[in-house]
Amino acid sequence: MEIGIDSFAAILPDPTTGKLPSPSDRMADLLDEVEVADRAGLDVFGIGEHHRAEFLDSAPAIILAAAAARTSRIRLTSAVTVLSAADPVRIFQEFATLDLIARGRAEIIVGRGSFGEAYPLFGMDPRDYDELFAEKLDLLLKLNETTYPIWKGRFRAALEGQGVYPRPHQARLPLWVGVGGTPQSFARAGRLGLPLMVAIIGGTFERFRPLVELYRESGLGAGHAPETLKVGVHAMGFVGETDAAAREAFFPGWAHLTGRIGRERGWPPPSRQQFDAMASPDGAFLIGDPQTVAAKMLHATEVLGGVSRITFQMSTASLETAAMKRSIELLGTEVAPIVRVAVQPATSAHDIGKSS
Repeated sequence: MEIGIDSFAAILPDPTTGKLPSPSDRMADLLDEVEVADRAGLDVFGIGEHHRAEFLDSAPAIILAAAAARTSRIRLTSAVTVLSAADPVRIFQEFATLDLIARGRAEIIVGRGSFGEAYPLFGMDPRDYDELFAEKLDLLLKLNETTYPIWKGRFRAALEGQGVYPRPHQARLPLWVGVGGTPQSFARAGRLGLPLMVAIIGGTFERFRPLVELYRESGLGAGHAPETLKVGVHAMGFVGETDAAAREAFFPGWAHLTGRIGRERGWPPPSRQQFDAMASPDGAFLIGDPQTVAAKMLHATEVLGGVSRITFQMSTASLETAAMKRSIELLGTEVAPIVRVAVQPATSAHDIGKSS
């Protein structure tokens, strides 16, 4: 199993003074976090994409390129690229360039985004939400296969064999589909035979089992080999020296961001009781000491029928800079070894069973 971190480059006010940190200081801290993750032996670091005041990640490829120059082995990905509101040619060029800088460590996770700001910002009609994504994904896949694409669609000028440069260091950029809870999105990723990254930011892991099964059934029905149908999980997570310390570091930022977004969407205010329920053994927050977090990760992969990658969304604890870096270290040096040893026999047996 691959283990990593996703960041939204959140910029949060101090809970006591209400003062925001300098955006430049927050970006410097973020790049330090990627370096720590690389040294700690984690597999992947992702940067999200938002176009809102509380996040600094509107241009993830630039942040990832800066991280590439400061790291040596960790894979670098978007988490997610809002493809519906972007030009696939430009996205491909940006991530191919990143891949050259990183010498083959770049990936893309594409999705439709959970916020709507990108659509009017880039002149897209939100009513075309799904059609935009389907068409642009088709083009991105074509660009990944050929330097001289011939392609025609509804929302973008046709391509008639023009060269699209640069080409990446890898033969093809690894491309995942990021999904929330829409069955059609799971089924589409399966039909295309693309790896799936499931955002589970609340509730329980069990709730997503039918959707993951739909993905796998759709992929097998379309003729894709089982080993290509990889499932990843993006979840809220944080590792502390104790369960209580991890919760206390994570809760203030989580409550602030959830409350702010909830007011826009008409949700009730978040409560400590709600947070503690999701951080409990039955909830989907991967928050606690190394043993607690490892146990919950193993529970997630069991419930979902096997997971290839789990990434932690830690951004809401970013006010605690030292705690963030220590959490990353604990994830790489204490949690990851427990999980990898535990899943290896099960993975091997599963593979043997498939080949027999």
